[in-house]
Amino acid sequence: MNKSTAVIIMNWNGEKLLRQFLPSVCRNTNHDIADVVVADNGSTDNSLQLLAEEFKQVKVLSFSENYGYAGGYNEAISRLREYKYAVLLNSDVEVTEGWIEPVVEYMQQHEDVMACQPKILSYTDRHRFEYAGAAGGFIDCHGYPYCRGRIFDSIEDDHGQYDGIPADVFWASGAAMFVRTENYLQLGGLDRLFFAHMEEIDLCWRMHLAGGRVVTVPQSVVYHLGGGSLPASNPRKTYLNFRNNLLLMYKNMPVAAGRRMLFVRRLYDALAFCMFVAKLQWGNARAVLKAHRDYRTMKRNYTDFPKENLLGSTPGSDCNIILDYYLRGRRKF
Repeated sequence: MNKSTAVIIMNWNGEKLLRQFLPSVCRNTNHDIADVVVADNGSTDNSLQLLAEEFKQVKVLSFSENYGYAGGYNEAISRLREYKYAVLLNSDVEVTEGWIEPVVEYMQQHEDVMACQPKILSYTDRHRFEYAGAAGGFIDCHGYPYCRGRIFDSIEDDHGQYDGIPADVFWASGAAMFVRTENYLQLGGLDRLFFAHMEEIDLCWRMHLAGGRVVTVPQSVVYHLGGGSLPASNPRKTYLNFRNNLLLMYKNMPVAAGRRMLFVRRLYDALAFCMFVAKLQWGNARAVLKAHRDYRTMKRNYTDFPKENLLGSTPGSDCNIILDYYLRGRRKF
């Protein structure tokens, strides 16, 4: 029987996380539907030995170097193109019984859906949403990401308020992202220049530009530890988020609209820089400056721009989340 789905976990020196989280994936994944695959990014710890000795049912793709999150998934999915669907699953995610069936069934019934995500709750506080994805992602009119269940640092308890029928969103979280393999490969996969952070938003933006839909399916539930690679306060994470958010808008907007929007974003980022300085967070302040410097260099890699501006016309992009959050006190979706 040919299986429709590959559940792909990207690993780099993550032996501890594999020990902790891989058992739930093996136990709760319907093996009539899906294979579990660990793609190893050139680990130097005992990850491969652990997989060979304790997880013989897991398929292993072993890379000779660290391609990063984006490059690693591109390489893995290109080698697994025989599967109709691929799941990009973080190594710090615990899945629940029956997590895979609702999403695969929804994608089978809706051919225009190119990506989906489950409801993502916190592994450490299991009644709260998790920061990276929650109940589905959006971006506002200035390109700031937010979620149902999480706006900036305000995270909601899960009371079933976003349950019910699957809902269209702007982006699906890379923590647990289902994609249609053919569409993923046709669109070029994740942007390897991003290395990590926001590359899933960029991919979903390109899916929308190609006429596809992105949906959250709350009948599927997973628990995400979060910060398994970099903690939220790490200046490296600040750098990647600021840099990649600028690249995200630059490459996915028409030239004139993008130029206007990026001018506004630089003003907002200047305020963020001042905030980090006021809090004496010198590492994060330097990260913002470096992000802008490297953005100016990296944007030269992009020369093909869309004619359609999706901001304001796609789910959730018609609001100004900065004003809503800081001036109007909006803390919930």
